[in-house]
Amino acid sequence: MTVRVRFAPSPTGSLHLGSALTAVANWLFARQQDGEVVLRIDDTDEQRAVEGAERAIEQDLRWLGLGWDEGPVRQSERRQRHLEQAAAAEGAHTRDGAVWLSSPGLPEFVIVRSDGRPTYRWASAVDDADLGITHVIRGNDHLPNAALQIAAVRSLGAEPPQYLHHALVRGEGGKLSKRDGADSIAALREEGYPPEAIVNLLGLVASSGPGDVMSLPELVERFDIDRLARGEVANLSKRLRALSTAHISRLGEDDLVARVLEFAPAGTEPQLIAAMAPALRGAHTLAEAGDLVACVTEAPLQHSLPELATIRERYPDRLSEQDARALVDELRSAGVPLREVRMTLTGRERGPELWAVLAALPRDEAIRRAA
Repeated sequence: MTVRVRFAPSPTGSLHLGSALTAVANWLFARQQDGEVVLRIDDTDEQRAVEGAERAIEQDLRWLGLGWDEGPVRQSERRQRHLEQAAAAEGAHTRDGAVWLSSPGLPEFVIVRSDGRPTYRWASAVDDADLGITHVIRGNDHLPNAALQIAAVRSLGAEPPQYLHHALVRGEGGKLSKRDGADSIAALREEGYPPEAIVNLLGLVASSGPGDVMSLPELVERFDIDRLARGEVANLSKRLRALSTAHISRLGEDDLVARVLEFAPAGTEPQLIAAMAPALRGAHTLAEAGDLVACVTEAPLQHSLPELATIRERYPDRLSEQDARALVDELRSAGVPLREVRMTLTGRERGPELWAVLAALPRDEAIRRAA
């Protein structure tokens, strides 16, 4: 039997972390089992559909590196099939203008509304049967639907897929991430998180077990369908930030330059970014790396700090991370206010870590700004 899974988002906007977790879990399982992924767009609720959302979802999936083998299959284009199957389903009957389904041991439920629209539960059952879906991996908020969907598939004379449920993702504010725009994949992309870090995080969250900084092939090998995460997961931002730094540090120079260039000030020369590579590899996000480049290219108003100039003069022109951290320690020991050091070098009170700023600036430029 070929394993076939489906990822079935609703076209209501960019993917949120909760939906992305579902996509990752399905993708890892399918690839581990040499199976197939079907992308299905659950667009039966026309009132909630957002123009351009399907395209945004596909873009998010491709950016994350999660392709699919079949689709997109749009439920809205299969309405006639849903109605035909409702008329032929075992236990289906019409009452009050709607089509209901009776199944032993379960309450009757509507499969076609009185206005002629198939319900999501019914459309999903018909599509799963027609597409030969063997496993449905989804959030545990769908647990209450499982028995009814199994009954719906069986009414068609088909074997139901195996339903498996993973943990829900909570946003930083405690709400489900699908209601929190800050937890969308599009927002994380704009903030400069590399896709490898996001998939790494979600792959680790999807099923329990050992692992830290991992590639997609490593996550495929690690995935365990019998150890799906349960309950809820929250407070992922710190973990994502750490994984982001790790993946940025692993980038080859050409790749690092190309990615940081997207977040650097307009007109920045790639050669400058390449020269700053050692400092950029310590950034938490690509946006932070771009901000570090801006610290070098956009000189601040003069803010004299002679003590900084004197101490910086004793160090090499280009600093390694170790040298830069040692310089920060010496400045601190000498009583030079680090806040003043940052203001002198960047004109800002906040920004990339101070050691990274010092490593990014050549010695003569740092001394010139401090003189």
